[in-house]
Amino acid sequence: MRRSPASRRWTRLTGAPARVTLAALLAVPLLASAPEAQAQRGGVVNVGHRGASGYAPEHTLLAYDRALALGADYIEQDLQLTRDGVLVVLHDEELDRTARGPVASCMGPVSEKTLAQIKTCDVGSWFNERFPQYARPEYAGLRIPTLEEVFQRYGRRVNYYIETKSPERANRMEERLLALMARYRLRRPAATRWQVLIQSFSAASLRKTRGLDRSLPLIQLYEDTETPRSLRAKLRGASRYAVGIGPEQQDVGPGLARAASARCLDVHPYTVNLTPDMGRLVRAGVGGMFTNFPDRLDTVLGRRAQRASRAALGAARAHARCRRLTR
Repeated sequence: MRRSPASRRWTRLTGAPARVTLAALLAVPLLASAPEAQAQRGGVVNVGHRGASGYAPEHTLLAYDRALALGADYIEQDLQLTRDGVLVVLHDEELDRTARGPVASCMGPVSEKTLAQIKTCDVGSWFNERFPQYARPEYAGLRIPTLEEVFQRYGRRVNYYIETKSPERANRMEERLLALMARYRLRRPAATRWQVLIQSFSAASLRKTRGLDRSLPLIQLYEDTETPRSLRAKLRGASRYAVGIGPEQQDVGPGLARAASARCLDVHPYTVNLTPDMGRLVRAGVGGMFTNFPDRLDTVLGRRAQRASRAALGAARAHARCRRLTR
């Protein structure tokens, strides 16, 4: 069934989907092979990269609102830790690129600033300056949200794709993340229906998270210095703790997608903004992709696009089936 227009779908978000039960999993016919099981995830997940960051200032609440209105199944959060131990949502370790405001508060490493200092920074005006074709008056003065503020705004109505950034330099980032997820009752739906995916370039951070909670779905990110060959060599190791990988889009083709599927790993390349690339990756067999323009991917997927809750749940069920078949 074709989903209703994305702009109306967001206004109707009222709750999370039913959790995956053992009975529901067993009711699915067994497939002939792990790749076939993984392929029956039911669709391609549309991840709003830093929100709809092609249209609005990245990692702001308005960018997340826009992503959801344009068809994103997940909204992405990059985490940084303030000097006083608060998780905030910002891509860069330093404030300089996107923050405007007092130099003492809005330049330099996030880790050297308190939350109160960071909340004085404007992270919207830079976007209006750089992308005048998408500029809006309401973007000026936007603030850096805390992860808790994001959870407070959207609750369990949306899917989150959260990255631990430079966790080796952030004291107890993983513990703080999981504590917030528990406070907002997101850990169980993360485990059962992939409502929260946790990603990192740091394998150590992902393994630490797995040690804290083995049920959570983890995604191993890879730098753009990798090659298809080097990525294939790393799939076996990643499959021991992750449910998927996040390579740079140019490294992804049908061969990598098949090899990952054989290990029950989804492939979610970044950052895909051109529709020809989106079509190529869908044909290659990826399970999802990051984009600054969720509406473009929504159009490419057409009838294959799904409700966000169904897309996440389908991926979780397919992974569970694949793992059963490869035991």
